[in-house]
Formats: sequence, structure tokens, C-alpha cells
Amino acid sequence: VVQRAVAAGVGRIMICGLHEGDWDQVLAMAETHEALVPALGIHPWFIENRSPRWADILAQKLETSGAAVGEIGLDRMIRPRNDDDQEQVLIRHLEIARGLKLPVNLHCRSAWGRMIEILKSMGGLPYGGVVHSWSGSAEMVREFEKLGCFISFSGSVTRPDNKKVQKAVQAVSRDRLVLETDSPDILPTGIEANLNEPAFVRSVLESVGFLRGETVEDVAGYTFENAQRLFSTCRWNERKTP
Repeated sequence: VVQRAVAAGVGRIMICGLHEGDWDQVLAMAETHEALVPALGIHPWFIENRSPRWADILAQKLETSGAAVGEIGLDRMIRPRNDDDQEQVLIRHLEIARGLKLPVNLHCRSAWGRMIEILKSMGGLPYGGVVHSWSGSAEMVREFEKLGCFISFSGSVTRPDNKKVQKAVQAVSRDRLVLETDSPDILPTGIEANLNEPAFVRSVLESVGFLRGETVEDVAGYTFENAQRLFSTCRWNERKTP
């Protein structure tokens, strides 16, 4: 998968941990493949299985590895769930990220207002962050940008009937836009495959360029630069050469 992505012209791939059980594997994969940039965190789907010392373990691994923080966030669409627990875990992640001066990768579904409230209460994201696979409104874009967020679009932007996301991509500031695939999910429209993978990010790129009235080359250039800037405080990124 990594080799196909690199062959397709992908220079960087962020690989996110979802729970304590995969953090070491994420770091090992990033050591093996030059293109991979690791992030460690507990996804809201997996917070129930966290250990009592998860935050201490995470902070130690982040400090020694130089990885980013993620994937973390709020998800109001899963059942069953504990909203208070999700928020407490998210806030602890944000505190760790701030303390170590690291960027974060945020997951947000049907919790846009509450996510804004939490970020505002913490003074935003002074060391950067990205709301990945954006599914919010165009109006919400500016609110998140003011809090220090970059906005990332995935394969959902390629779907002709997804007018909400297509409108949102037109609202993002040029210096805040980044691209992704959200592999192995959200296969871009028109791709014949069983699973999504990073090599397919060009389909996202082409759709974003079309919707914004910009060339593929232009969008590829500034979104890559944005991603590099976003993760500039991540020490892992510093010791990798594009």
C-alpha cells in the first residue's frame, strides 16, 4: 500500500493510532517506511478499553517518538456511548498535546458545537490541528479556522450528491486546506477497489481543484505545504526529508 502511494506521487502519509494496542505498531511502521508520519491517540470508538495509565503511557511515547497526537475527538453517532467520557478523554489528549507542543488530528461527527466549545475553553490549538474528513457545514469552517484548525477533505468530497461538503471545501482558506483519503474507508467515487488507500488521494485532489476552480498542480502544491506547516512542530516530521 505504501509503495503504491509513493509511486502515485504521495510524499507523506499520516498513520494514526486508534488505541493503546496499536501505538507500538504505528511507530514501528513509521520507522520502516520513510513516507509515514505517525500519530498516537485513543479514538472515541475505543475509549472504553483504555487502561488506567493511558495518559501517562501516551505522553511518554509521544515525548520519545516525536509523533503527533491523534486520532482523537467526539462521535455522537455511535451506540452505545458515554458523551462525558468522550469529552474527558478528548480534553486530556489536548492537554498532553499542548504540554508537548504537538499538533492534533481531530475526529468529529455530529458534535460540531460541542467541539468548538471545548476548543474555545482551552484557548484553541496553539500548536495546530486538523479536523480530518470534514463533514461539517461551510459556516462552521471559519469557526474552526479561528481556533487554529486546518480542514481536511477525504473521498466524500468526490460524491456528486454531497453538496454540503462540496460547499464547505469552497469556504476553506487557501492556507488551511489539506487533503486525505481516510483509508481504508470512504472510497472515492469512480475507483474500482474493495478498500480505499492513500494512492487514491489524487481523486480527492482533482475534485477539490474542480470545486475551487483551481488547477490540480496548484492545489497539490499548497495543500502539501499546508500539511508540512501543520506538522512542523512534530519532531518526527523534522527528521524526514520529502
